[in-house]
Amino acid sequence: MALDDRERGGKHGKQLPAFHDQGAGAAGRADRFAGRRLVRAPARRLDANAFPDATPLNAFFTWNESRRDSDRRYRILCRLQRLLNGAGSDCCLAYLAGERWARRRAGAGHAAAAPLSGAGSRPLIAAARQLIEALQAAIGASDPARHAAVFRAFEQLAEHVDLDALARRRPQRVPDRAARHRHILIIKLGALGDFIQALAPVPAIRRHHHGARLSLLTTRRYAEFARQTGLFDEILVDRRPGWTDLKGWLALRRTLRCGGFDRVYDFQTSDRSNFYFRMLWPGPRPEWSGTAPRCSHPHANLGRDRQHTMDRQAEQLLMAGIYPVPPAPALPVAGRIPAVLAGRRFALLIPGSSPRHPAKRWPAQRYGELARGLREAGYLPVVVGVAGEEVAGRTICGICPETVDLIGRTDVVELAALAQTAVLTIGNDTGATHVAAAGGHPVVVLFSRASRPRLCAPRGAAVRVLAEPDLADLPVAAVLAAGLAAVAQ
Repeated sequence: MALDDRERGGKHGKQLPAFHDQGAGAAGRADRFAGRRLVRAPARRLDANAFPDATPLNAFFTWNESRRDSDRRYRILCRLQRLLNGAGSDCCLAYLAGERWARRRAGAGHAAAAPLSGAGSRPLIAAARQLIEALQAAIGASDPARHAAVFRAFEQLAEHVDLDALARRRPQRVPDRAARHRHILIIKLGALGDFIQALAPVPAIRRHHHGARLSLLTTRRYAEFARQTGLFDEILVDRRPGWTDLKGWLALRRTLRCGGFDRVYDFQTSDRSNFYFRMLWPGPRPEWSGTAPRCSHPHANLGRDRQHTMDRQAEQLLMAGIYPVPPAPALPVAGRIPAVLAGRRFALLIPGSSPRHPAKRWPAQRYGELARGLREAGYLPVVVGVAGEEVAGRTICGICPETVDLIGRTDVVELAALAQTAVLTIGNDTGATHVAAAGGHPVVVLFSRASRPRLCAPRGAAVRVLAEPDLADLPVAAVLAAGLAAVAQ
C-alpha cells in the first residue's frame, strides 16, 4: 500500500525545518524509555530534513522521497514516527512486534496498553525497542554510527518479524530465523583496482555473518588470487556471457539458483549484475544489497556515483546493517618474489595504464630518469606491467640499465607479493597501483586530468597523490622527491 502524504512528508507534504539540535538537545528531544513505557516524541513528520546533509539517513530518505517504489524500511520508519507521536508508545511496540492488536489500535488512534507478555516475545520486544531508540538517537545526529544503528536494528528485528509484511501494514511474525544467513555471496567482476578495493569490506561481512559460508563470484582473471587471499570459502567463476548467449545465461542462472544463497552483496552494481538479480525471477530471491530495482537492501543514495569507491561500498554495507568497515584494503597474500630481488631494497615502477586512456601515462622516458634517480639513492628499480607494455620497459632500461624488467612476467598473485616487499612504489592511475597501495608500503600515484583522484585514488596507509592536468608537465625531480619523502616517513 502506498504511503499517504502525511507519511511521505518530504515528497508530497510541506517541507519541515531541519533538526538542528544535537548531542544533549537531541537526546532530550528523543523518545525515552521509562520502565516499560516511552515518553512521547514531538509531533513531527519524518523526512530527509530530520537528518543532517551528507549523512546516511539523509541520503536514504532523499532517495526514497524521490521514488514511487520506496524501500520497506523507509515506510516502516515513517509509520513508526507517526505512531510514536499519535497512537502511543505501547501501540508502536506492538506494531513492530507484529501484534494483530496493533493494526486495530493504530487505525483507531488509541494508545491503550498492548498485549506484549510472554517469554517468546522478549527478544522480539527488545529488537523493537532497539529500533525505536536508534531512530530517535539518529535524528539530528551527524555521527554515522548512530545512523548505522538504525539499519542494524532492522537486521535484528528481521529475525522475528517479516519486514515486507510489516511495511504493508500486515505485520506477522516469522519462524525462528537465527540461522537464516548460512550462505553469503559477494559479486565483484573487475577491473583490477576496483576488485582490490572490494576486498576491504570482506572481513566485516564475515564478522557480521559469523559462521556463514562466504562465496565470491568473479572472473577467471581474479579467481586464483581470490583463493590465495583466504578470505572466501568458495570461488565461483563468471564467464560473463554475451547478451545473446542464452546457454551461458542459463548456466549462470543455475549457478546462482543452486548456490542456495541467503544474501548477496553486489559490489559490481552495474547493469550486468543488476540483471543477475532480475533473472532469478520467477521464484524466491535472496536478500540483495546493491542497486538492483526492488532489491531488499538497496544502496539508497542518489549521489552514489559521486562517491569514492571505498566510501560507496562502506555506505552500501551500512545500509545493510554492517558497520564499520576498514577504510582501505589490505593484502593477506604472502607469495614469492623473484630470486633476483631476494634481500634487495627495491622500488616498483608502474609505467602503464589502460590502452584506452593514454593520457593517464607519465612518459616512459621520465620513468627512466626516475629509475636512475632511485638507483643513485640506493634502491633497485623494478618495472612491472602487463603484456603490450614492453616498449615502456625497454625505454626505462635503456636509460637505467640496472633496472629489472618484469613487464608481462607477473600475474596478480606475484604482483601482490612484490607490493608487500617493495620499499616504494611509483605508478600511474592503474589497477597495479591499487595492488601496491594494499601492500601497506609507501605509494606515489600520478594523476592527470583523465581521472579524478577523489573518486578513484588508491587508498592505503602511505599513499601520496601527485596531480598534474598534463602528466608531461610533471617534472622528475618532484616525483623523486615525493617518493623519497614517503620512504623517509
